Amino acid sequence: MPITAHLDLNLKAESLPTAPDVLRDILSDTRAFDGCLGVHVLVDTNDPAHFLVVEQWASLEHDSAYRAWRAGPGASGLGELLAAPPVLTRFETSFEI
Repeated sequence: MPITAHLDLNLKAESLPTAPDVLRDILSDTRAFDGCLGVHVLVDTNDPAHFLVVEQWASLEHDSAYRAWRAGPGASGLGELLAAPPVLTRFETSFEI
């Protein structure tokens, strides 16, 4: 079953000028990872340091393999940009309308 993952990011103010380019580089690897169906980056209209990365995965197993890779050899260095730890929430589609 497909999974939608939300990665909630709060960036340091001093990271904002470079954040889009850094995220593009990091997320190009995400898009290329086996099972990734798509990635979107949303920016809070009231807080330009608040980003939401929305990832779609073919399955929970694909997403879990990606998270394990990022925790090890695929570490991105994203943490250097962050003002707080990221929050990951994963969702299954319950039903479609």
